[in-house]
This record gives sequence, structure tokens and C-alpha cells, in this order.
Amino acid sequence: MPTPEAQAASATTDSVASQSTHSVTEITGDALTYRNIADTANDLVMSFVERIPYLLAAIVVLIIFWLLSIVFKKVVYKLLGSRIHHQNLVKVFQRVGGALIVFIGFMIAMVIALPGFTPAKLIGALGIGSVAIGFAFKDIFQNLLSGILLLISEPFRIGDQIISGDYEGTVEDIKIRATTIRTYDGRQVVIPNSDLYTSVLTVNTAYKQRRLQVAVGIGYEDDIEAAKAEILQALNQADTVSTKADPSVIATGFGDSTIDLMVRWFIEDGTQANKVASIHQVIVEIKKALDNAGVNIPFPIRTLDLSDPSVKAIVQKAKDQNNGANDSNLNQTSLNK
Repeated sequence: MPTPEAQAASATTDSVASQSTHSVTEITGDALTYRNIADTANDLVMSFVERIPYLLAAIVVLIIFWLLSIVFKKVVYKLLGSRIHHQNLVKVFQRVGGALIVFIGFMIAMVIALPGFTPAKLIGALGIGSVAIGFAFKDIFQNLLSGILLLISEPFRIGDQIISGDYEGTVEDIKIRATTIRTYDGRQVVIPNSDLYTSVLTVNTAYKQRRLQVAVGIGYEDDIEAAKAEILQALNQADTVSTKADPSVIATGFGDSTIDLMVRWFIEDGTQANKVASIHQVIVEIKKALDNAGVNIPFPIRTLDLSDPSVKAIVQKAKDQNNGANDSNLNQTSLNK
């Protein structure tokens, strides 16, 4: 029978052996885990390396179709640019056709780059998420359709000067999604096409001629017909006034201090710069002509009826204030001396 010391030594040996076995098991498990991670990473790297030629081929295909879209736009412009009166239709063909070519190239590149990818799967995915996509891209699709309709209907062209809401300027570009205008103070404004298509739009340069007007007031003592003749003669001296349409001067009402006349004339170039220049020239010529003819252009005049008690009280109060101010000034002068 073993002694207690032998039993204790045997128990210690068993415990050490058990701990060693457990440690070896843990080390083996960790090694297997690390090995699995390394194998997975290695497989990913090898798969990526194997797909590199396909990815490069997909990029090359995408670049080729992008270049084909550019060539397509140039060919369309060369064939239709001089034959179609509405140049915006040429832009529609260019942009829609170019976008379609790039999309086809993208689909081919995806088939090459991704194994198992087919257009049917993409269409199925779009079908599943059509509701979400419809809500997310509603504004984009609306602007896209509005841009195509604007380019086809052509209410304005590049270079026209338009007014949309609070913005006025020259159209710089008409894109599928938005239209870019340059304001007269040199700012760029991007207006969504849906706003242009559904809102009121003013095209200042839609016609060759544009009518301008300015109000002129003459004195009640002046002869209206004589003043009218002088104003028409002044308009003949202004080279910005169109000679293809007769100007007009009509009396529009009795003002507080003047007889109000409305002067209207036409200009051949309806741009903002010519409009401002013509108004300035016409006002200068009218002022010169009326001054030379002795026609009065009065400023607002007020007549006070001193027999009215309320007016008397106001005048007396003003006199009292004036006298008080004079007395204060005299006292201050005496103190200074």
C-alpha cells in the first residue's frame, strides 16, 4: 500500500499532466483558428488575384463604351446638326443615346467582372425594390422627364434671357436634370427642370422686338399735345429706339402735382443690356427736349390752407419751437462771450 507521501506525489503528477494536456488542447485550438483565418484570407487574396484580369477587362470595356458614347454624340451632331431646325432635339439624341451606350457598357462590364451576374438578376433586384427606388428617385425621374420635354418642346434656347420665379438671367446650358442660368450680376443659378416645366416662365428674348415704357409727368399748366410732340421728337433722336414700330405717348391720369404721361417704344434687341441702355438714353433725350421746350417737369408740391384751424395750430407750434431754439442760441452766445 502506497504511503501518503507517494499518493500526494502521484496526485501532483496527475494534476500537472492534466494541466499540460489542457494547455496543449488550447494551443492546438488557437492554432486551428488562426490557420482557418489565414486560409480564408489567402483564399480571398487568391480569388482577387484571379479576378484582376477580369476587372481590368471590365474597366477597358467601360472605357471603350464611354468613348463610343462620345463618338456617337459627334456623329449625331455632324449628321443632324445642320438638318434639324430645333437644335435641342439634337441634344436629346446625343444625351439619351450616349447614356444608353454607357449603360450597356456598364452591364457588360458587370457581367465580366462579377461571376454569376446577369442582367436578369439586376432587373429582379430592381423589381423587388421598385417601390423604395420610386420614392427615392421620384424627383430625379421627374426632372429627367421634364428636361427631355423641355428639350423637345424648346420654349427657350441656350442664350435666351428668362425669368423663373425670383431668378432672371441668361440660359447657359439645358441639361437633362437641370437648367443653368447666369444672372446679370454674374452669379450661376441651377434650376430643376421640373420647376421650369410646371411653373410660369418668362422668355425676354423670345421675339426680336421688345416694348419698353417710362412714365413722365408734366405740369398742369403745360400743353399735353405740345409735350407729346416734343417727347416723340426726342424718341427719334435715340438710336436704340426701333424704327420698325411707332412709339406712343398717352396721358394716363391726373397726379398730385403732374399730368401723367406714359411713353412706350420698341427695341430690336430684347436683352437686358440693351433694355437698360435704351431706357437711359430715352430718359436723357426726353429731359433735354422738355427743358429746351420750356415744359415743366414738376416735383411733388403740397398746398397748405392757412385758414384751417388745425394747420394754424401746426404753424404756431413750429414758430414757437423755432423761437425757443433762437433764444437758446442767443443765450449760449452770450455765455461764450
